[in-house]
Amino acid sequence: MAEIKLAEALLRRKELQDKVNVLKQIKDKDLFEVRAKRQKITEDLDDIIAQVPKLKASQVTAEYDWHARQLRLVDAAIQQANWTTEISVQDSVMEEFKVK
Repeated sequence: MAEIKLAEALLRRKELQDKVNVLKQIKDKDLFEVRAKRQKITEDLDDIIAQVPKLKASQVTAEYDWHARQLRLVDAAIQQANWTTEISVQDSVMEEFKVK
């Protein structure tokens, strides 16, 4: 297990979130559907137009899943630090406002 500064974890979380957002858009688009259109030109000749994806859905899904898992792991570590790390502040920071 790697030891990193909280600031590094926060930056990594942002990087991972950005990557997950990009991959989610790709994953949600109709990039992986094979579509074909057949048009009769003459009695003996057909014109066929096909759109074939350049990637397999599993390629994008695997990368998306990996980045999403890393994001969850770093986010969990950050949240744990939020609840267990103590910091020093002036006493007045935690006081309620008083009308003078």
